[in-house]
Amino acid sequence: MKVEGARKSERGSSQMLRSEFEEREYDLLAPYAVKSAESAGRKFDEPEAAYRTCFQRDRDRIIHCKAFRRLEYKTQVFLNHEGDHYRTRLTHTIEVAQISRTISRTLRLNEDLTEAIALAHDLGHTPFGHSGEDVLRELMAEHGGFEHNAQGLRVVDLLENQYPAFPGLNLTEEVREAIAKHTTRWDNPEIKQFGAGAAVLEAQVVEISDSIAYDNHDLQDGFEAGILRPEKLSETDLWQEAVREVENRYGRLDEVQLPRQAVRYLIGLFVTDVIENTRKRLEAGEIRSWQDVRAQKDRLVGFSEQLKRRKDQLEQFLLEHLYRDYRVVRVTSSARRFIRCLFDAYTQEPTQLPPEYRKWADKVGLERAVCDYIAGMTDRYAQDHYTQLFEPYQKL
Repeated sequence: MKVEGARKSERGSSQMLRSEFEEREYDLLAPYAVKSAESAGRKFDEPEAAYRTCFQRDRDRIIHCKAFRRLEYKTQVFLNHEGDHYRTRLTHTIEVAQISRTISRTLRLNEDLTEAIALAHDLGHTPFGHSGEDVLRELMAEHGGFEHNAQGLRVVDLLENQYPAFPGLNLTEEVREAIAKHTTRWDNPEIKQFGAGAAVLEAQVVEISDSIAYDNHDLQDGFEAGILRPEKLSETDLWQEAVREVENRYGRLDEVQLPRQAVRYLIGLFVTDVIENTRKRLEAGEIRSWQDVRAQKDRLVGFSEQLKRRKDQLEQFLLEHLYRDYRVVRVTSSARRFIRCLFDAYTQEPTQLPPEYRKWADKVGLERAVCDYIAGMTDRYAQDHYTQLFEPYQKL
């Protein structure tokens, strides 16, 4: 009897632990933060976890899914095989999550929700970065289109096959909406199922953190690749400021340490500006709840106008001197060819598809099934299949 009583006590205590987490959010988080207990829930009903909030559970499901693991071998700017120290989609995602959590914690937002959104925000990305996405967009133009946020939603709603009771990961509505509405300079999605309201602050934090992360790690990777040079970057105001501040602190640094410390300074500058400017907007707008956030026409999380202008200048520099550099363009051109040839091969001869994707084609159509298959590939998997199909006796 004592053992049975102890077991009941343990079960009750573990159940209360989640409730305590939820109650603690009301004490610690800002009024405009999303509270776990107020989540709109999941498409398929499930019992609540004993000692995790719904957003903590989302985070864990994302980390354990196959699509998340495949991010390790998907391109950010430089192909994975070009060097061990370049960012991949996975390391980029981890950096976005780290920056997001810093901003979210400082603004007293729901850090668990923020982290889940950050970890999921690139699940729909293709192999070979944006060049792969561009090609699939062209190829799918007459077959329902392609957009990586919409693809991310397909991944978590349909394509992951982890649970017997439902398709996908069955994430909360808040995380699903954030995936669908994630907007950057590359993405301006139009997914109507979630309505036209503004995204919650936690989703807005991930968007701005994504921008901070890719600007700065692309800078660093560009230096590592020998494409960018500090003297050329001195044309931009932000780089001038970063170098000045770094040299004031450390003196003159060599060409290895200077870029690293300058990028470190810029990340701190961007994060500080976002936090201070967002606080001002929240106060000026008299934002008192997450419902107030949704009623806004414009985003509340953002840079000051002065920093945004300078950041735009830096991004224009990266576009002209990094993304359009002939060494990067050569790789992206090859990537386009890989994707196009694979798509044509599989649609023209579907028997080359794995059995599960042939079955999937019966449900969603051949082109969509092929698109799902290719979009989920890693860089090296796509290259290997290209070699098997078109160059069986050669190496790329």
